[in-house]
Amino acid sequence: METVRYQYEYDERIRIAYIGAGDHSYRNVYPTFQYAPIDLRAVCDVRKERAETYARMFGATRAYSDHRAMLEQEELDAVFIVTAYDDATGRVQATDLALDCLRAGLHVWMEKPTAASVAEILELKEAAATAGKFVLTGLKKIFTPAVTKVKEIISSDEFGDVSSISVRYPQSLPPFEQRGDLHAMRGFLDHIYHPGAVLTHLLGPVQRFSYEWEPRNGASVASLRFANGAVGTLHLTAGLAQTSPLERLEVVGHDANVVVDNTVRVTYYRPGARLPYGRTSSFVVDDAVAPLSWEPEFSLGVLYNKNLFYLGYVPEVLHFCESVLSGTAPVKGTLDDALNIMRLFEAYQRTPAGEVVTLEIAKES
Repeated sequence: METVRYQYEYDERIRIAYIGAGDHSYRNVYPTFQYAPIDLRAVCDVRKERAETYARMFGATRAYSDHRAMLEQEELDAVFIVTAYDDATGRVQATDLALDCLRAGLHVWMEKPTAASVAEILELKEAAATAGKFVLTGLKKIFTPAVTKVKEIISSDEFGDVSSISVRYPQSLPPFEQRGDLHAMRGFLDHIYHPGAVLTHLLGPVQRFSYEWEPRNGASVASLRFANGAVGTLHLTAGLAQTSPLERLEVVGHDANVVVDNTVRVTYYRPGARLPYGRTSSFVVDDAVAPLSWEPEFSLGVLYNKNLFYLGYVPEVLHFCESVLSGTAPVKGTLDDALNIMRLFEAYQRTPAGEVVTLEIAKES
């Protein structure tokens, strides 16, 4: 198990600027820099006074209200972008900002969603290839310790080939006639990246897709066939109580399955246990085949109990920093990952309930 270094312990750091000074950034992204090889040079926000406040709080020496001026004047390796949506069009503001950063010859870390269409992802891919730089989207779910452990388990020979997957996530889907309006689809676009990232990270791209939709609150259940042959469901549980655990993941292999509840509880039901029906007096099986379970204790003031770690924020930032320092493209949170998620988004956007469609498979670059 790797130990975490604090920012001041790194000999080499990447020079970055940050575009965005919102509440999410304040809570969840700037604080990750305490544990990453980051040299924050400048902060940019359309509200200059907010940029100046964040610069003072998080150690940058300069603040800007114009990102182009910042890109021209600062000596940088990369830019972090965490912004909102365009009020007029409903598009993701960060998409065009990322294009400007790539044209300036800089790597980009950007919060999800990466874009509002497949076409925009393809434009980013082309710009990144032209610049010889990369873009990492903050797909925090696939950087969580829980999903990282699931990936390790399902990749083992012991688990066998994955046959099915089930993901539960609380999200409403608007009526079909409203889905061409990005304003109506804002919440869905913002959140489909979470379950979509988990599904495609663990099993690869979705090839065949259909769903049923409930009109009272927009809940839906999708049936998925993956390119690798496995099947799955994506249950978008609109109407779920906010006091309920929000998410659940289960992957089934050969005589084995692994379950993640509420992001932090992992249970691996290992193969080999035998409980003959009608003849077994105890549910306690041999230790060698007994289920394994992991869960934080939440009592100590340590890093693994911080949501910055168990929700994946620090790991995704570290992966980006390590990629920049090594000159090696990231393997998680890539534009290919975003492309697979956007194909799933557009399938929901363009497909009526009950209709089966085949999705184009993104080719890995």
